[in-house]
Amino acid sequence: MTSPASKHQPLIGVYPGTFDPVTLGHLDIIERALKVVDHLVIAIADSQSKGPLFTVEERKLLLETDMKNNKKMIGKSYEVVSFSKLLMEFVLDMKARVIVRGLRAVSDFEYEFQMAGMNAYLNRDIETMFLMSQDKHQFISSRFVKEIARHGGDVSHFATPNVVAALKKKLKK
Repeated sequence: MTSPASKHQPLIGVYPGTFDPVTLGHLDIIERALKVVDHLVIAIADSQSKGPLFTVEERKLLLETDMKNNKKMIGKSYEVVSFSKLLMEFVLDMKARVIVRGLRAVSDFEYEFQMAGMNAYLNRDIETMFLMSQDKHQFISSRFVKEIARHGGDVSHFATPNVVAALKKKLKK
């Protein structure tokens, strides 16, 4: 007879996004998701239609660097990967059972609710888990961070020093 513990399969979650660039809000959701799932796949979408500032490779490197530099990530099980297929196909490839989505404000909810409904239609076995950002991160978005940085504003309260330096370098070109 097998014990229930021996049947335990690790709960794998996928946190998808463009992460262009990664913000403190994204890192907050990652930290919180790692308290719930056994392994987190941070999935960088190759969304050329969104006209990203950073390439997929640059976004991956920025995120990996921020994760390595974050003491709260020590001993946590995660990986940073990119993908360019239907999210549900990617989730199944990763053997995940949960999609992690961050919510900042009520305005995010309608879009995220529709996406969760579509994903549930595609596969009822995959759950979507919504995590609210901490109050101090609820107004941060990659789009606003890029816009402020483009105009020479200080984005150090919204992103790590690694990302701030990368933005300055990228926008100087």
